[in-house]
Formats: sequence, C-alpha cells, structure tokens
Amino acid sequence: MIKKIKWLNVSITAALAVGVLAGCASNDGKNNTNQTAGDDKKQEPITLTWFDSNTKGEPFTDAIAQEITKKTGISISIQQPTGNPTEKLSLMLASGDYPDVVVMSRGDASLDKYITSGAFIALDELIEKSGPDIKEMYGDTLIKTRYKDGKNYYLANWYGLDSDPVFGMLMRKNLVADLAPDKADGSTPLTTDEFEALLKNFKEKNKTIDGKETVPMTMNGENMGANLGTFKGMWGLRTYYDNNGTLQYDVKDPKYREMLLYVNSLYREGLIEKEFAISKTQTWIQKLATGAVFSTPGAYWDPGNANGTLKKDGGDDNQFFPYKVVAPGTETSQTTFGPRSSLGWDAIAITKNNKHPEETIKLFNYLASDEGQHLLLWGKEGEQYTMVDGKRQPDPAFLQSFKDNWDDAVKKSGVRKWLWFVKNGLDANEQPYDMAVKYQRSEIDEMAIKSLGDSVWDTAEFDNLGPDGGTPEALTAQKVKDIMDQSITRVIIAPSEAEANSTFDKMLADMKKAGDEKVEEIFNQKYSERMELWNSK
Repeated sequence: MIKKIKWLNVSITAALAVGVLAGCASNDGKNNTNQTAGDDKKQEPITLTWFDSNTKGEPFTDAIAQEITKKTGISISIQQPTGNPTEKLSLMLASGDYPDVVVMSRGDASLDKYITSGAFIALDELIEKSGPDIKEMYGDTLIKTRYKDGKNYYLANWYGLDSDPVFGMLMRKNLVADLAPDKADGSTPLTTDEFEALLKNFKEKNKTIDGKETVPMTMNGENMGANLGTFKGMWGLRTYYDNNGTLQYDVKDPKYREMLLYVNSLYREGLIEKEFAISKTQTWIQKLATGAVFSTPGAYWDPGNANGTLKKDGGDDNQFFPYKVVAPGTETSQTTFGPRSSLGWDAIAITKNNKHPEETIKLFNYLASDEGQHLLLWGKEGEQYTMVDGKRQPDPAFLQSFKDNWDDAVKKSGVRKWLWFVKNGLDANEQPYDMAVKYQRSEIDEMAIKSLGDSVWDTAEFDNLGPDGGTPEALTAQKVKDIMDQSITRVIIAPSEAEANSTFDKMLADMKKAGDEKVEEIFNQKYSERMELWNSK
C-alpha cells in the first residue's frame, strides 16, 4: 500500500507533573491507572514528540489514541516533516534536534548513524526493568536486532515472519480457465513452458477484447523490483548468490542469466508488451483495468483498483489471481515468491533528548503487549468487536467498512491508524493480530496462500548487508546498482539471444570494473559478524 507522507514540525508541548507514573502493562494483562497511590487527583499526561514517516499527519486524538493515553498516561505529538523523510532524518541528526521517539525504516542509511552517534539510547536495561511484555512478545527477535556491540537500540515493527507470499504471476482466472481448465484453481503449478504456451494461446485466440487490442503480458516499468522478484521466484533465486559459502551479487548466479534469457525470449516473441519499460504505475493499472491484458508479474495485491474494476465488470474470476510458475530444474518447494523479513520494516527508538525514558518504555511495553496490539489493530471490545466463546468477533459492519472505504474506516475508528510494534502472525487464540487484512481473506488472498504459501522465506539474515552510507564503498555499490538496473532492461529487450548474452556479459564486466568485489567483501564481512552475534548469548 502506497502511503502519502506529510510532515509537520511540532515542538514538545507538555511536561511531567509531580508524581510517579504507574506501570503500563504486565504479563498478567492488568493495567494501572496514571494516578499516584493514595491520590485521587489525576496527573496531566506526558506528551512525547514522535517522528514517524508512515503516518499521515493527523493528530493523536482519535478514540484509540485517547484509550492509549487513558491506559498509559502518555499523549503523543506526531511530527511530520515536509519533503523526503530520509533527508529530514539526516537534518535532525546533524542538528541534534530530534524528538523523543523516532520511527524509521530499518533499511535507512541513517539508522546506523543514529546509533553510533549516541542519538538513540540502549534499551536493554529499560526492557529488563519495565518491559516484560516486550520480552515475551519479541522473544528471539531481540537477539537478532542487537547492534554489533550486543545492545538493543530499537524495537522492530512488523516483526515475526509473515506467512503470506508476495509475488506471483498474476493472470485473469477466467481466461486461464478457458485456456487451461486444469490449472485455473491454482492447485497445480505451471512450468515455464506451460506458461509460455498460455501466453501464445491467448494471443492467438484473442486478437481483441471489447474492441481493444489484447496484451498477453505487460509489466510495470516503474517497479522492476516486483517484476524481477516474480521471475526470481520461479528460479528459486534469493537476495545473494551463495557461491560455495561466499555471497555475491545475485546476477552472478548462472540461474539469473537463464532467467533473463527466458524473459527476453518472451519479449522477442511479442508476448510482452513492447513499451513496458516506460510504463508508469498509473498507466499500468489503467491497462490492467481495460480487460485486454492476460497477465502481469508482481505482488498479488498490486493490481488493487484494476481488480476492483474487473470484478465489477465480470465477477470474481475476472480479476488477476496469483499463480505459481516453476522454472526447469527448480523444485516447487524451492521457489522464492515470498521474500519476507522476520525482523520487520521499521525501527522504533528512544532518543537521548527524551526526558522520560522509563515512562516511554512502559508505553512501548503496553503497545507491544497482546492487549496493546489488539487495541491498535482490532479496536475496543464492545465497539469494534465482541468476545464470542473466548474469541474476538469483529462487528460485521465495521469489518465491511474497511472493504468499502479503507481510509475512511481508519480515520473514523482509529483502528490500524497507529501501526507500531506490530507483530505478524496469530495471537494465543489462533486469530490474526492484523484483523482488517487477515480476519476475512479475499478470494485473491486465498489463492495466493494456497498456490504460493510454501514459497515464503525469511530474508532477515541478508537484510542491509551493504556498505555504510557516506563511505567510498557505498558510492561503489551505487555505481554497481546503476549498471545492473540499466543493463537488465537492455537484456530483456535485446533483439536476439546473442545480443542478450552479450549485454549480460558486458554488465558483469562493467560491475567488476566498478569495483563490485570490494562491495561483496563487505557483504561477507557483515554477514559473518551478524551470524556470530546471532549465535552469541
């Protein structure tokens, strides 16, 4: 889901009144109020400034926010920067003017700088003293998110391995049923030869649909990562090429060349739209919605609005469904359509400017707890859900509101508005934490899980192994990436197999000339250090 990011600078607005804030949450699930023992007079809430590029700039005043403040005695003032979040993070670090809490991408180059400069404080003692629910919920994730000095400087967000796949070859189910009825339900994978035959048969049988020229396959030229991720899934390729225990760029895997030559052959046969490389996301969506396109690679949720239009025009099966296609020499179980990191997307940290670290960790502990997660992602009992036979049952009208107008449902209810310390997977009742997305799955979700669920794999050990930002090696890595990005598209659109091979060879030579081996040394050094850290107590 693409999020519009708005930023607003907000200063620290409130101070802690006299008294001690009581604990937020503990393993017994009981929560204390924000009153000092023996005093009936409520304290004013602490206000923490909070930087989060994922939020939409709305105030922390909705019903869920109010409940959080009621439970913890803490209010939050969201800081929304204008412009690029990464640039704002760099400016805050340079000036030392950062808020009490920072939420940033784990892949952001600034993360390491915030830690090494001392901008983020170590959380270990705070967690040990006031974070029982953090310890219980995060478990081994706390070991894997330690910095190289062995300390935790942030808590992961969206942690735990998501069991949903990501990529698939998206095909209109009703057209698959017409061309290959035995493959339509997705229970049996297709070979690359079978998929190519489908494209050819579609092209032969359907010159036009509703007066529009048909397209066997198109691709989103603005999202080559999704296109390549789908094809890499067919060949079982991963983040790096493991060459006898040494990590190298994935393009050096002999299977990668084989993969690109296959895509090139589809392009040369006229099965891939010629103009795909200049297609923007919005244009791609519009093409899919016309009903004239048979297939496209990508994440199974990417068609979004296009599928909504197709469903309205022709029913469920008129949509793009995700199918598994398996390359020669690759076992079905070895496919890698579901790259997921068990360490999540974001890092949530307390800065040294925070005057209330103990109260803040108690807030973290509550939000990360089972109770806190259900408040953030399910809402309030008796309003958004009820308990039936020991399990949560969402109000049907509330659940439907997410399908009718997602943004409006979030804004009005506050549910799924504040996405912090989110844990993937199921709660103790075997129910998903992420109610709006996973309580009632769509027909497309169900197909993805059935067809591609066994291809999910954990990328965590390979996450963020690149050179540190600002180093000479980081510049080299960018040069190598630029060479790869430009060359791969040229390989795909090459007019002959010989030229495709020649372009691929030149890419490898240019990468070497740019210094790719120096970057690979860093991959391996960081990987070795990570494995040593993960295996230490």
